[in-house]
Amino acid sequence: MPDEPENRKRALRAELRERRRIRTITERETAEDAITQHLVQLTSDLGARFIAAYLSTPDEPGTRDFLRWADEHGIRILLPVSREDGLLDWAPYDGEDEEQDILGMPTPTSELLGPIAINGVDLILVPAACVARNGMRLGWGRGYFDKTLGSMEGCPPVYALIYDDELVDEVPTERHDMPVNGVVTPSGIVSLPVG
Repeated sequence: MPDEPENRKRALRAELRERRRIRTITERETAEDAITQHLVQLTSDLGARFIAAYLSTPDEPGTRDFLRWADEHGIRILLPVSREDGLLDWAPYDGEDEEQDILGMPTPTSELLGPIAINGVDLILVPAACVARNGMRLGWGRGYFDKTLGSMEGCPPVYALIYDDELVDEVPTERHDMPVNGVVTPSGIVSLPVG
């Protein structure tokens, strides 16, 4: 069946969304603290001075503590803003107010930049439902990050932020799906073979 991978993706996303929904506040806070420490290490190890990241939703591993740290250390940060045409605009992190984009995702209220603003970053941090050990990422189904990563020339390292149990043996994939270089979990940083 041609839509077999998409059906498998949909079922897996539903399962993972439910698993995230039932995590306790304590589990989430502990995970965020550990992931923040690992993101600081990753950023420092890579010498990244300009990054693309995102504002996490309540069910995702938290990014805000890391973003504050990066900002305090003079690292330039771009955050995505979803567009109706399936592309991402980018806006600088300013630690100020947040609003929601057309998908209801948290975004900054700073100046809106175009899709090519991401070119030149040293590190890209992306959300994921789960990631396979071969580097293939299962996102949440809209394809925004796959389009962005697939259109970049000279893409820098890309790391997905997930919980430990979301690093899996395999995920259903389609031709447009883009791999990541690694994951950051509460347990640490895992580099993955791309593809």
